[in-house]
Amino acid sequence: MIHPTAVVDPSAQLDDDVEVGPYAIIGADVRIGHGTWIGPHALVRGPSVLGCDNRIFQFASVGEEPQDKKYGGEPTRLIVGDRNVVRESATIHRGTLQGGGETCIGNDNLFMAYTHVAHDCIIADHVIMANAASLGGHVVIEDWAILGGFSIVHQFCRIGAHSFSAMGSVIGKDVPPYVTIDGHPAVPRGINSEGLKRRDFSNNEINAIRRAYRLLYMSNLKLDEAMHALQTLAESEPVVARMAAFLSTSARSIVR
Repeated sequence: MIHPTAVVDPSAQLDDDVEVGPYAIIGADVRIGHGTWIGPHALVRGPSVLGCDNRIFQFASVGEEPQDKKYGGEPTRLIVGDRNVVRESATIHRGTLQGGGETCIGNDNLFMAYTHVAHDCIIADHVIMANAASLGGHVVIEDWAILGGFSIVHQFCRIGAHSFSAMGSVIGKDVPPYVTIDGHPAVPRGINSEGLKRRDFSNNEINAIRRAYRLLYMSNLKLDEAMHALQTLAESEPVVARMAAFLSTSARSIVR
C-alpha cells in the first residue's frame, strides 16, 4: 500500500491498510490509523497522530512546524481524529508550548484547497473550511461551523457551533453559535436558519434561536443586559443555552 517512490521514516507507525501515494513523505513520530489515504506529494510530519479513514490530498502539508517565532523546535503535536478530508495544498501546523503543545482536530471535517489551520487551533466535528479560509493561532471552532472561501480568522477567536461566515469575511471577534456573518470587518446578518434545518432543528428551536438573536442584536440592549436576557430565555428554551454559555466565556467579545 506504500508506493515505492514514497519516503516513510522508520519510526512512523502505519496500520496495514494505510495507502501512501507516489512521492509522499511521512516523517518521524507519525502514527496513522487504518483506512487512511495519503495522496501523491503530500507531507505528514510529526509528532502527529492521525486517526482512521482520513484522506490527505496532493501537496497538503500536515503536522509541519508552527509559524510562530517563539517556537524553538520543541516536540509539540498534531492530533487528528477520523474521517477528515484535507484537500490540495492545505496546511495544518502543530502546536506550541505556549498554547498547550497541541493542535487538535476532531472528526468528519472538510478542509478545502489552500485552507490553513495554524498552531494550537482546536477544531471540533463536522466543520467545513472552504477554499483558502485561514485561521490564526489558538482559534477554536465548534461543531458544524462553516467558513466561506477566503474567510480569515484572527488569532484567539472562537467560532460558535452551527455558525456560518460568508465568503471573504474578516473575523476579529468571537462569533456566537447559530449566527451568520459577513463583511470586512465581519458583522452579524441573521441566524444560519438553512443550516439548522438541514441538521433537523425543529421549527420551535429555530424560532427560539431567532428570539435569542433579536435580543442580542436588535433590542438595543447593552451586551451585559443581552447576556442576562439570553440566560433567562435559556431556562425555557434549552437550545439557547449553548449561545448563553458561549457569551459568558467570550474573552474577545463578539461580532456585533
